[in-house]
Amino acid sequence: MIEVKANGAAPGHAEPISSALNPSNLAFAEELYSQFLQDPSSVDPAWRAYFESLDNGVPRPSAGAIKPPSDFARSIFATIPSTGNGHAAPAVPSKPPGRLQSERAQRLVEAYRELGHLSADLDPLGLIKRSGAPLDLEFYGLSSGELDQVFSSETVAGPDRTTLRDLVQLLRETYCRHIGVELAHLHDIELRTWLQNRMESTRNRLELSHDERCRLLEKVTDAEVFEQFLHKKFLGAKRFSLEGAESLIPLLDRLIERAARSDVTEIVIGMAHRGRLNVLANVLEKPAAQIFAEFMDKHGEDSGGDVKYHLGHSHDRVFGSGSDAHRVHLSLSFNPSHLEWVNTVVQGRVRAKQDRLNDAERSRCLPLLIHGDAAFAGQGIVAEAFNLSELDGYRVGGTVHIVVNNQIGFTTSPNNSYSTTYATDVARMLQIPIFHVNGEDPEAVSQVVDLALDFRQRFHRDALIEMWCYRKYGHNEGDEPAFTQPIMYRTIAAKQSVRLAFVQAFAQRPPAEGASSITAAAADALAAKKREMLDHELEKADKLQVLPPRQTNFAGAWSKVKGGADNTVPQVPTAVPVQTIQAVGRVLTELPPGFSPHPKLKDIIDARAEMAAGQKPINWGMGEALAFGTLLEEGVRVRFTGQDVRRGTFSHRHAVFIDNENGREYTPLTQIRGKQKQGSFEIRDSPLSEAGVLGFDYGYSLDMPDGLTLWEAQFGDFVNGAQVIIDQFLVSSEVKWNRVSGLVLLLPHGMEGQGPEHSSARLERFLTMAVNDNIQVCNLTTPAQYFHVLRRQVLRPYRKPLVIMSPKSLLRHPAAASQLSEFTHGRFQHIIPDVTVKNPSKVRRVLLCTGKVYYDLTAEREERGYDDVAIVRVEQLYPLQIDELLEMLSVYPEGTPLVWVQEEPRNMGGWVYMNRELPGFLSGSFTWSCVSRPLSASPAVGSLGRHKKEQARLLADAFATGAL
Repeated sequence: MIEVKANGAAPGHAEPISSALNPSNLAFAEELYSQFLQDPSSVDPAWRAYFESLDNGVPRPSAGAIKPPSDFARSIFATIPSTGNGHAAPAVPSKPPGRLQSERAQRLVEAYRELGHLSADLDPLGLIKRSGAPLDLEFYGLSSGELDQVFSSETVAGPDRTTLRDLVQLLRETYCRHIGVELAHLHDIELRTWLQNRMESTRNRLELSHDERCRLLEKVTDAEVFEQFLHKKFLGAKRFSLEGAESLIPLLDRLIERAARSDVTEIVIGMAHRGRLNVLANVLEKPAAQIFAEFMDKHGEDSGGDVKYHLGHSHDRVFGSGSDAHRVHLSLSFNPSHLEWVNTVVQGRVRAKQDRLNDAERSRCLPLLIHGDAAFAGQGIVAEAFNLSELDGYRVGGTVHIVVNNQIGFTTSPNNSYSTTYATDVARMLQIPIFHVNGEDPEAVSQVVDLALDFRQRFHRDALIEMWCYRKYGHNEGDEPAFTQPIMYRTIAAKQSVRLAFVQAFAQRPPAEGASSITAAAADALAAKKREMLDHELEKADKLQVLPPRQTNFAGAWSKVKGGADNTVPQVPTAVPVQTIQAVGRVLTELPPGFSPHPKLKDIIDARAEMAAGQKPINWGMGEALAFGTLLEEGVRVRFTGQDVRRGTFSHRHAVFIDNENGREYTPLTQIRGKQKQGSFEIRDSPLSEAGVLGFDYGYSLDMPDGLTLWEAQFGDFVNGAQVIIDQFLVSSEVKWNRVSGLVLLLPHGMEGQGPEHSSARLERFLTMAVNDNIQVCNLTTPAQYFHVLRRQVLRPYRKPLVIMSPKSLLRHPAAASQLSEFTHGRFQHIIPDVTVKNPSKVRRVLLCTGKVYYDLTAEREERGYDDVAIVRVEQLYPLQIDELLEMLSVYPEGTPLVWVQEEPRNMGGWVYMNRELPGFLSGSFTWSCVSRPLSASPAVGSLGRHKKEQARLLADAFATGAL
């Protein structure tokens, strides 16, 4: 028993009870009070008198009662909370809970946090019957008889002591109402604690002001009326309606405004087609008359372009006015029907914007991705994007994801779409919150928007909102969804609109004191006003003869470059003075003090020093390093990514040196002129991904026109994994969306006996897609050519993707080397003539080829001792410089056989393309034929022995007469 002196002080203390009631003695007072509740006679009379003066933990209003300090508001002496029905909670029982019961109560708290989302009311259709989580008191060893007992709640936001009843009520409101939050996968304590405190302190409720309510209603009305207007005026036209998910518009509106007020200056948005027209009209404020004119097909003579629900748009939004004005630039990225493939493109664009703005914290530019539930769960590019999000080379400071859960794919139900609990479960791979929200609760939608955006800005990580809604019509407006989902669509047909659900929600929660209510009549008047505005826009569209030109790509950062035809762009000098080569070479080969390279790397460095000094021919790796170094010296930014690119798959690059003793890294190309004077150099080993990474760097190139952006496939064949990015973005974006890119693809290519998967970069695919100057395709044979084409790519005011069939065995081939003079003089050669032929008039055969096979042919010619066979190299296959080629061939006698020689099978490689482009220009001057491997479904054989036999036959046929 603790003794207390007559004056109220405990033994060894002189303070009276009034002094003991301070924050530092709170634990002592609570322990004493618990002892009093068990046995009043066990405490000193002075304390007993104080405790007896309390009523449910609150001092009775009497002159002699001692009032505890304000800090005691978080103790067992705090006012017992209301039960929510206007009545005070029952009195605290005389016996406090024991340690076991307290532990059980804490397990209940954690259960709500981790499993409460399973009991949340998310489905606005009410069709999903979820079993919910085991949250009953009895499951945790508690009972309803303990509801009015006071438990510790120190781990929950609010009082440190509260009744079990109020604790359960707080947890249910926070985690089981219209918001479900997944936290169980978060093992980062800081993130988890921040989220719990933010949600539990408000019970996950957001008290909306009258103006905020009106704004939400206005935006959901805009969304609904716009869709209904299109449905009525353009009956039967595809629009991929947002109806059933109209809450997306007020959600985006609030998110963008909150981002702008958080100093975000640019937002890049990516989304598929559902709801895209609505977002264009009501978020990016694209004129409705222009959208209506697109429905009327007033495109003029423009034969390119894309359907209206794939197009992009950009617009500046301003929130506030005067000194409180916040401007944010919105850009909706173009997107094909490959729904999720725009994800990393958007993130790459944001990374480039951040780099241009020197946004080191990556907080001023925000990627915002809007997904559909079926695509989000079903497409692997989503996981690739999430995996990139926390890697240094691809970090963008967090993406906000909105998953619009229509609860159906095209016709496919969730039980056939994904094996997980939620469509969003792939996001659990990251330490990020996943918010599930009922799309018909405007307060809940607003709350998760604020949480997600604030989390992103606070922790610079992704955040995800899954908005549960429905799709009023079929996949498109001409589809009949009831064929496959009759019950769902009977429910939808009988349901009130989302707009009316908002009005009803506002009516159930009265406005703040002094604010007027939002009535159904006022809501209808708002809708009528919106319809009147759209009628006016339709009149404008009717009067429009032709749509205005699409937004130009060549403005702002792109004002100094252009697209169009290759032959309209003058050549630019790409050679550099010998002094520059030598200066860059010194930096590339000097090591910092105390740095210990691997012994084999030391030999490579020494050899490069000799190359830069002109003492040895320059090989491929050094030629590339000199291209990068000289561009950096001129202030050009270089970004280079791909699998194992820092060392190089074939151990030829060594852009980053690793200290053999301590693992310290050193990147010579960052030291060309010092970081403040030279261009930025960034080289990153990528994850084992083609699609996601290529999409990211394509996006990066779109917003970094004055930089050199490169991606290298580990083997050329691996580009197969990114075919959607190539087909839908790289080769067609200029004609579809008026967007050009200067991205460089390095694709190791060559038949070297390495089997079907490590031989071909599918040259034929790129040549088949090459048309109207959309891309450039090269198959180079010398380091000097590589040097010049890389410098040309960024120095001339012209941007097109550049696809290079890069070498493997040639990286160390003695003949595949260039003299220093080829770097200090000359330029890129589209076609290289055979300068070894002394007398062209005696040539009996001309072999036309590209890439590695040139060295095989020259070696065979030398072995045979022929001096009457010319070998001409086509270095740039597309655009093919036909006039230059014909001029080069004109030195040979008329009627000379011209043979296209390729190491690929006849149905692959360059033959089909060359046979399409060239014969019409030969005019009978040359006979035209091909030597290749036989037709094949596979690009190469798996047997090295068979490969060698095929190669020997190929070379024999190339030099034999009468080749077919």
